Amino acid sequence: MARLLPCLIALTLLAGCERQADEALLGTLEWDRIGLPAEASESVLRWHVAEGERVEAGQLLLELDPRRQDARIAQARGEVDLAEARLSELSNGARRETIEAAQATLARNRAEQLDAERTFQRIATLYQRGQVAVAELDRARASRDQAQAATRTADAQLRELTNGTRPEQLEQAAASLAAARGNLARLQVDREHLSVRAPQAGRVDALPFKAGDQPPAGAEVVSLLIGDMPYARVYIPASRRARIALGDAMRVQVEGIEQPFAASVSSIRSEASFTPYFALSGDDASRLMYRAELRLQGAAARQLPAGLPLRAERDDDERP
Repeated sequence: MARLLPCLIALTLLAGCERQADEALLGTLEWDRIGLPAEASESVLRWHVAEGERVEAGQLLLELDPRRQDARIAQARGEVDLAEARLSELSNGARRETIEAAQATLARNRAEQLDAERTFQRIATLYQRGQVAVAELDRARASRDQAQAATRTADAQLRELTNGTRPEQLEQAAASLAAARGNLARLQVDREHLSVRAPQAGRVDALPFKAGDQPPAGAEVVSLLIGDMPYARVYIPASRRARIALGDAMRVQVEGIEQPFAASVSSIRSEASFTPYFALSGDDASRLMYRAELRLQGAAARQLPAGLPLRAERDDDERP
């Protein structure tokens, strides 16, 4: 019996270790990630950073070819200048020389009308005496009516020049100018976005394109890892969910690194999901899981890459 006791103790400890291993939370190491898209489908001119490099907020990462955008901006500036000139013309009214020319045209037409009226009166008198044919009278009448119409036209044109521009025309010109300026501002913002900058400090994770490539609009051209620390994304079985709360201390064992890392539970999803493929084992394969995030601690954790597999346990769990 005395000889069997050490064996029983060893078996008990071994079973405890196996149970402890089965209760470990499986997951992967992650960083918060930002993907920066290409605002337009333009060729990559040059890179200013390399993969793995630390960058600061606002730092220039890459430049896309701006030539087509610069041409659009030049065209938009011309449209703004044209709209400004049109509004200025309507606001200032007609030039003095234009008004004087219209006055001279009206005076000439009035003189022609007077001459046509006198000619018609003479022809009408001669017609009553039977000295001219009715066709001559009709021609004189038509010439008089034409002169009267020309005088009215010239008078209306002069009044249009002297009365100034209608308020509706000024409003339309002002609206056209505002639209042209808005289009120019939009194009200038698009031009700035061709120089891709880091929205916040982080580390360059991936640069999927090289100089000379032309990524499609909206394609991710830079992937940044941000944040001070990585986090462990683990899955908590439904049977253990009630025993784990936000802020609980955890131990995280990252694959390939002997020393475990301290961590704390920062978030747990309330909606359950099915067990991920890498956590399938025995009876747990059909159970529901709750995704959680554990924030790692310590300066050494800042150097860890994303994607490494890991195991996490409660820091107060007894070790065999």
